Amino acid sequence: MEIFDLQSMIRGWFIGNFNPSVIKTNLIEVGIKRYKKDDHEDKHYHKIATEITVIIEGKVQMSGKIYTKNDIIVIHPKESTDFKALEDTISVVVKIPGANDDKYMGEIND
Repeated sequence: MEIFDLQSMIRGWFIGNFNPSVIKTNLIEVGIKRYKKDDHEDKHYHKIATEITVIIEGKVQMSGKIYTKNDIIVIHPKESTDFKALEDTISVVVKIPGANDDKYMGEIND
């Protein structure tokens, strides 16, 4: 048995092609994300990965829609979204496949 500390992981990502990582792989990325109210991410998209966000606690706005506890949001490749925490929020984010350098800012152009 191995024990890891989530606080030692980079921005909550604990599975994927990261260092440190519980399991180093390009097949999937998994992270526990913690946001304070008003934290935000600008509009972006992925060309390769599908991103699945599960809201564990809190309330967020993504692409103009409000999501709360127990909502599961699936963002397919080439779909753009922004993100704003409307309250302190904890989420689980899964990206499949794991794809380093697959984050593009703005709307897709192709």
